[in-house]
Amino acid sequence: MTIADYFHQIKTPLSDSHKGDNGKLLIIGGSDLFHAASKWSLDVASKFVDMVFYSSVPSNNELIMEAKKNFWNGIVIAREDIENYIEEADCILIGPGMTRDAETKRVVDDLLKKYSHKKWVIDAGALQEVDPQLLQPQMIITPHWGELERVVSSLNKDFGDLKKLTPTKLQELSKELGGVTVVLKGEKDFVFNNEVFVEVSGGNAGMTKGGTGDVLAGLVAGLYTTQEQMVSAVVASEVNKKAGDRLYEKVGPNFNASDLVNEIPTALWDELKSS
Repeated sequence: MTIADYFHQIKTPLSDSHKGDNGKLLIIGGSDLFHAASKWSLDVASKFVDMVFYSSVPSNNELIMEAKKNFWNGIVIAREDIENYIEEADCILIGPGMTRDAETKRVVDDLLKKYSHKKWVIDAGALQEVDPQLLQPQMIITPHWGELERVVSSLNKDFGDLKKLTPTKLQELSKELGGVTVVLKGEKDFVFNNEVFVEVSGGNAGMTKGGTGDVLAGLVAGLYTTQEQMVSAVVASEVNKKAGDRLYEKVGPNFNASDLVNEIPTALWDELKSS
C-alpha cells in the first residue's frame, strides 16, 4: 500500500455523531522535571478526539488545570484515579515527560500487565523503562533510534547495528517485540510491524526542536482512538512531517513544537481533501 492508501482509510466524524463517539484518550505523562512534553501531546490530541483525560504528577496537573481554562475539553485526574478511566478510554498514551526511574517502570509495567487488552501508545520515558516482554500486537511504540536500541537491549539478544538492518530484519525485530507496531523516528520515519513496512520521508532541521516527538506521539494516539493501527501510525508520521515542511516554507527552521501543533490540523485536512 502507498501512503495515499492509508489516508483513504481515515474515517472522519459523522454529522450525526455525539460527544464521545469520536474518541476518548487518556494521557499519562509528565514529571516534576519535564512539564511541557505531555502538554504538547495533549494539545495536539485534543484537536482530534472528543475527550482527553489527563493524568500527571500533582505539579503538572495544576499547570494543566490552569491551561484548561483556555483551550480544551477534558478532565484532569489524579494518578490514583487512573484505573477508573483506562477502561473508558479508547486508547492510552503513556510516557511523554516521564522520567527514567524505578517509579516510572513500576507504573508502566503494572498498567500494561493489568490492561494488556487495551490500545496503548508507549513513548519517551515509559518506552525507555518498559519490559519488552509486555508489548502486544495492538500496541504502538514511538522510539528514536537510541530508544529502540535501549528496548532491544532488554531482550538480551544480539541484533547488531540496528541502523544497518534491512526492512525485513526490522520487521523480524517487531516480531521479537511481541508484534508491536513501531513508529521509528528519524530523518526518515520507518513505520512497521511484523507484516508491513512503510518509509515516510520529509521533515527538516526545524523538527529537531524539543517537543516535536511528543507532538507526534499525541497525534498517533489521538488518531488511534478511532482509526486502525497502521493507518494511525502512518498518517501521523506523514502529517507530522508535512506540517513541519509547511512551517519551513513560511519561517525556515525557526518554529517550535507549539507551532507544529497548530499547523497539523490544516496539514491533515489538506491531505485528506487531496487524497
